[in-house]
Amino acid sequence: MLLHAVVKGRVQGVGFRYFTQKIAHELGLKGWVRNNPDGTVEVWAEGDENTLKIFLEHLKEGPPLAIVENIDYKFLEEEGGFTDFEIRY
Repeated sequence: MLLHAVVKGRVQGVGFRYFTQKIAHELGLKGWVRNNPDGTVEVWAEGDENTLKIFLEHLKEGPPLAIVENIDYKFLEEEGGFTDFEIRY
């Protein structure tokens, strides 16, 4: 299963990508995270549904300096074929 999320708020310049990668590794998820030009952070993660829901709860909190205002997300019943969880630039 895939999770696609776009995180809005004060989420760039506060370690959000590194936080996301750390949590993904701890949960055994694959995928990627990147900053978007509009100030949001985009996340694709692959794993089982329960683990993705736990991951999403962590994204809602974010790292200490972040202020998460909203997350647009959807779950997709497909595979992404990811091999690791990486930060994209």
